[in-house]
Amino acid sequence: MFDSIRRARLQRQGLSCGKTRRKQQEGDLFDEMRTHPAVTLAVYALFFTGLAILLRVGTTLAEGVPPPDFLDWLSVGAIGTALVVHQRVALQDEMAENATLLLVLGTLLLHLVLGAIVIDFGENQGWPPALLGMAVPHVFAPLVLSVMLGRKIGLFGAIYSTLLGSLVFGGVLNPITYLATSSLLGFLAVAFTNRVRKRNRLFSAGLYAGLAAAAFSLMLHEASGLMDSVKVTRMTGVPFLIGVLTGMVVGGFLPVLEQIFGVTTEVSWLELADLNHPLMRRLSIEAPGTYHHSLVVANLSEAAAETIGASATMCRVSSYFHDIGKLSKPEYFIENMNPAVNPHEDLTARMSALVIIAHVKDGVDLAIKNNLNSRIIDVIEQHHGTSLAWYFYRQALDQKAKILRLVEQDKAKEDDVPQVSEEVFRYPGPKPQFKESAIISLADAVESASRTLDKPNASRIETMVDEIVQARMLDGQLDECDLTIAELAKVKASFCKTLLSMMHGRIKYQKVVEAAPTTMIQRDDLNPMPMASDEPLMTASMKIVEASFAGPEAEASVKKRSRRKTPPASAA
Repeated sequence: MFDSIRRARLQRQGLSCGKTRRKQQEGDLFDEMRTHPAVTLAVYALFFTGLAILLRVGTTLAEGVPPPDFLDWLSVGAIGTALVVHQRVALQDEMAENATLLLVLGTLLLHLVLGAIVIDFGENQGWPPALLGMAVPHVFAPLVLSVMLGRKIGLFGAIYSTLLGSLVFGGVLNPITYLATSSLLGFLAVAFTNRVRKRNRLFSAGLYAGLAAAAFSLMLHEASGLMDSVKVTRMTGVPFLIGVLTGMVVGGFLPVLEQIFGVTTEVSWLELADLNHPLMRRLSIEAPGTYHHSLVVANLSEAAAETIGASATMCRVSSYFHDIGKLSKPEYFIENMNPAVNPHEDLTARMSALVIIAHVKDGVDLAIKNNLNSRIIDVIEQHHGTSLAWYFYRQALDQKAKILRLVEQDKAKEDDVPQVSEEVFRYPGPKPQFKESAIISLADAVESASRTLDKPNASRIETMVDEIVQARMLDGQLDECDLTIAELAKVKASFCKTLLSMMHGRIKYQKVVEAAPTTMIQRDDLNPMPMASDEPLMTASMKIVEASFAGPEAEASVKKRSRRKTPPASAA
């Protein structure tokens, strides 16, 4: 409210246009809810309530199953408490946000709901308990969590979907058999989702899981002595079909979950890495220097992220868009500047700094307007952190010193001395908050500085990279991200390697000495048109070989002409 009043007052005074910049998040309420303990407790309460309902539903799936007693409630409560402790102790960073926690716990509940639906259908069809246990979609939760949040969370989902499922369906299925089947298929599903970069890999993961389920079902029925009571086609076909359908459902369901919970998978990052995006096309036409700079930063950051296990694809895509704010005034940035015209010559150092610094906010505005991924917007905001626009700050200090000298000489007044504040020449921030943003920030600075190197070699590149990273660390720009010193050393080594491969020297080849223009031999019998005068003459042996294909007369003619002395150029 107070901001609105202040904006209206400035607008009346002619100091504001009345418009506000787009913001990635309106207000602080959403930010507070992301990690608020009360919301976390509410998510846990919903999870335990869902478990209680499913435990009661599990006893109604088959006739003759008694309702859950105190021991059943106690067991489910114990497993649920173990889940919470495991998450708080070992996976606190991975599930720090309430949205991620809700995604994990909600997926586990949905996994159990799907299992109940399949068991109810199988009971109506008269399937034996061994086949019912194999028909449960054991790979659903491990597949979803492994692809969306990583294989560590996928294993977490496989463990607790197995433990909770054995309790919820314990009255219908054999708990030991369920534990063995669910743990085997769940862990295999996580193994099959290594580096899923295409959606068809999810179908492949479901296919492999289905094959494993079919083979295990065959062995399970053989060990249980049920081979004669169930057809082999049903015994193997049902688990195989469930595995394949689960992979297909997860592949189709994934974009919905990404949109709801704000998670971007490796598959979606690859889909976003499209240089035909309207903003990238504009950048290539209106700011070609910035476009090329962004491509090089993408190569640097992707290679560095690979070395420390960060999201390399996210680094590449975010690097493409990190400087889109320069589209508002591309001619003010040196990579797009006309060498004959420097627009900063007509501006003060402070105004030039404001124009340069504004590209961060302009980039956020463009990104929100074009519905870019929230992680890309974060990188645009953070890729300069709160660093200093040093060139213009130094220029402002020089201008101040120059006017002070004029004041001492009584050639200027003290009122003419400008006030130079370091805060005015700093970017608004925030500082990089995660590894990928910090890597892109360093890659951006390293790429820009590498353009100034004279005769780059390994030693000069390494010195330059060390100085830039050290300066960023001393300025506190890496204080809020989780990069370790060991990871930073790997990032620097990767930068040096990539820059050296891009800026390596070339062998200087000697120029070809052109032959003096001479009169070409007329060879009407082989080539009715004369050769160009600047083409090299063929050797006598080559002419003889070539003439041999035209007959003996032509061969004799060529031999005769080859013995003839070539006339000087003046005679021609």
